[in-house]
Amino acid sequence: MKKLLVICGPTATGKTFLAVRLAKRFKGEIISADSRQVYKGMDIGTGKDLTEGAELKVQNEKSPGYYAVNGTKIWGYDITDPKKGFSVGQYIKIARVVIDNIWAWRKLPILVGGTGLYIKGAVDGIPTAGVKPNLNLRKSLEGKTTEELFEILATSDAVKAASLNSSDRKNPRRLIRAIEVALQNSKTGSSKLDADVLFIGLSVPRKILNERIDQRVEQRIKSGMEKEIKALLAGGVKWGSQAMDALGYKQWEEYFKKPGKDLIKEIVETWKKEEHKYAKRQMTWFKKEKRINWFDITDLNFEKSVESLVNKWYSNGDV
Repeated sequence: MKKLLVICGPTATGKTFLAVRLAKRFKGEIISADSRQVYKGMDIGTGKDLTEGAELKVQNEKSPGYYAVNGTKIWGYDITDPKKGFSVGQYIKIARVVIDNIWAWRKLPILVGGTGLYIKGAVDGIPTAGVKPNLNLRKSLEGKTTEELFEILATSDAVKAASLNSSDRKNPRRLIRAIEVALQNSKTGSSKLDADVLFIGLSVPRKILNERIDQRVEQRIKSGMEKEIKALLAGGVKWGSQAMDALGYKQWEEYFKKPGKDLIKEIVETWKKEEHKYAKRQMTWFKKEKRINWFDITDLNFEKSVESLVNKWYSNGDV
């Protein structure tokens, strides 16, 4: 049976670094499963860690391009323009094409990232992923309060409404999408991937993780985060766009609308705190996935332990 390796976990745990190491050992190619890294021009804030002068190489017109990082292909970066919206349904379609191509080349696809919904969609499929945006409906719902949107959803799909957590109930974009899906009542979607999938999860004690996150935020500031955002705005990206709602970007809105160096410290601290919260949400999501084999990155031999498990799985049948 065809094989797919998944490396997941919270931000700042070294997932891509481990993936590159495993790709070299097992003839693999990497597919990013990160909802922020799909946008062009958003490199520093999303942690693409590309070398200077790296270029997106196009394989063919039916699949996205890839970057070569230390000799390993990484797909899933720079899929779309940040001025446009991007859905999990679009991601599933693209990821599946790339995975099929990697199998055709008799190599091992390695899905890497911290966006749990992207990973779930690529591996298991999401029934509602095929529901297309209804622009007329969205326009009619603009301006309604979250309470009004929730009432509409409850009328359309009481079960879905009851399943929403407090955060989703206060998020107008998610409420509108839920209404859209409920009203279309579509049965189209993505089916489960026919493959032998091994899940590797990377974890680290919370205190150490927060320290790693803080160091990474500081490094991204030094690497030119302000300049990157300035270039995005100059290119026509608006603050209200889906892309600029990403962590590390939306925290700068007040600064650019009201420039002042005294805001930098506040931006950095807010960014760090939001990344801490995001990491916690990621772990909450991944802990529900019982297929994950967890490894603590503070264990000295964790990489060898991961390689041993992957080797045993990989050797048991053809890729």
